[in-house]
Amino acid sequence: MFDIIIIGAGPGGYETAAVAATHGLTVAIVERDQLGGTCLNRGCIPTKALCRNAEVVNLVKEASQWGISTGDIAIDYATAFARKNEVVTQLRDGVAMLMGQPGITVINGEATFKDAHTIIVGDETYEGKNIIIATGSAPRGLPITGADLCMTSDDVLNMDTLPKSMCIVGGGVIGMEFAAIFQSFGVEVTVVEYCKEILPPFDKDIAKRLKTVLSKRGIKIITQAAVKAVSRGDDRLLTVTYDAKGKEQTVVAERVLMSVGRQPVLPAGLDAAGIAVGRRGIEVDEHMRTSADGVYAIGDVNGLCMLAHAASAQGEVALAHIMGEPCNVKLDIVPSAVFTVPELSMVGLTEEQCAERGMNVVVKKSFFRSNGKAVSMGETDGLIKMIVDADTQKIVGCHICGAHAADLIQEVVMAMNAGATVQCLAASIHGHPTLTEVVMAAARQF
Repeated sequence: MFDIIIIGAGPGGYETAAVAATHGLTVAIVERDQLGGTCLNRGCIPTKALCRNAEVVNLVKEASQWGISTGDIAIDYATAFARKNEVVTQLRDGVAMLMGQPGITVINGEATFKDAHTIIVGDETYEGKNIIIATGSAPRGLPITGADLCMTSDDVLNMDTLPKSMCIVGGGVIGMEFAAIFQSFGVEVTVVEYCKEILPPFDKDIAKRLKTVLSKRGIKIITQAAVKAVSRGDDRLLTVTYDAKGKEQTVVAERVLMSVGRQPVLPAGLDAAGIAVGRRGIEVDEHMRTSADGVYAIGDVNGLCMLAHAASAQGEVALAHIMGEPCNVKLDIVPSAVFTVPELSMVGLTEEQCAERGMNVVVKKSFFRSNGKAVSMGETDGLIKMIVDADTQKIVGCHICGAHAADLIQEVVMAMNAGATVQCLAASIHGHPTLTEVVMAAARQF
């Protein structure tokens, strides 16, 4: 019998397995596909590799506009696609080495619950004192005519040549990242989003800022549009039919990417194990415990926060509970980012959420155009929006649009996690010239 059986070898699964093994626990980790899960193989990592190549393409274009000769520098999509695969392979090999450490047994195959402490994989049965479900999620589709004609985010990462035009259904994180990538490589991109703004979870000011920037680059963004059907014409082109403000309209493109969210992947046999499933996914408490004693669920499968680092953090919480140790991880302070150009990031509440809760807050902004490093980089199109509780002076939310936003947000995450006031952040000496001075500039306004 293993101390822990982990079903799923994504970031939540393999990182939890590695930590458990260092504490002397015996761990079996079951994976039906490839080590690394969605994040490494079909999500975060391959898209970030493509984002970097797209960023370089944009820099070459800007250099030409500045009168700087770029010589023979050129990046075609075939080169970017090959590099993406190399990056994924390298990191997957690293995970395999990590899972090769003493105390961890890797089992390849599909896990089915026999009961709350027993799973079946192929012809073998395995028992565990504790089981952690970390099976992740899969792309979700719209129940419309012609949905089978659309690519998913999984499919598009296997596309080794680019179409001349693409319609992306869904203006969320995944949709906007692919829109920015493909536009950089010369694809004519149209985004059709159901909500009033792209990136619905993000602060409206930040989302509008990105929409403006991407629209100037040539991406057509249509909001408040409900997609009704997708059809293929005699010319092999695809037509996306949507309703916008009561009028039926269409977009014609060579390819259609449906990017309307993700849904939990549930292992078989949950009923036999007595594991309850709710609207969002497997139901868990604050320790990530399911309704079955000794069974935990972390990451996308519980639907609480579909981010790789959230899965890893939830794994820490579950493992601490299994070992009977305290855990200081604060699952309500989780940053998120969009790797477009410019990047977006956020942590905590939006201004709209604060208003809905009747909170007394103060909001201040600082701009990249006033920052020396941003000006020298040619990255002046950005802002930081900081939200502070008027009574406690603690930061309750921060939203960034600009270069390296995904990195800059971490300074605010640290301050929030430590319970520091905004004055503590403002009093910290920041190096010059750095982009972090934009964060300081926002904090010093309070």
